[in-house]
Amino acid sequence: MTNTSAGATATVSATAPAATGQRPGKALRWTVRTLRVLLALFFALASAAPKLLAVSDATVVFDAVGAGRWFMYLTGLVELAGAVGLLLPRLAGPAATALIAFLFCAFATQLTAMHGENAGTPFFFMAPLAVVAWTHRAETAALLRPRPRR
Repeated sequence: MTNTSAGATATVSATAPAATGQRPGKALRWTVRTLRVLLALFFALASAAPKLLAVSDATVVFDAVGAGRWFMYLTGLVELAGAVGLLLPRLAGPAATALIAFLFCAFATQLTAMHGENAGTPFFFMAPLAVVAWTHRAETAALLRPRPRR
């Protein structure tokens, strides 16, 4: 019986900071930090690096799209910039938001130029990026606020 009430108390106390506008709990902060690092590693190493190094698998895809090598390099740079942004706490929210928009464009490209092959893959990464963007919304809002001129 005490197990049930202890579990209920833990649940209430875990959600209380979010409801009162306080900073999220330590477990949530570590979870989001881990997500940021894993996503940054993916975007830098698994996604941007093959494009920037012109690995044959990446060139085949961009040749099929018809965009050319310059677009492949630009895409790699955008992904690398997003990965770096995810690692910086002040830029994590805007970086996650930009990468979500970037992945939506990738989804549209997969549907049109690649005939739907692997079109669902961007959504796999959009969900954790949305969590990062949501938890860093205060930092994003602070960056967007106009600063008074002196």
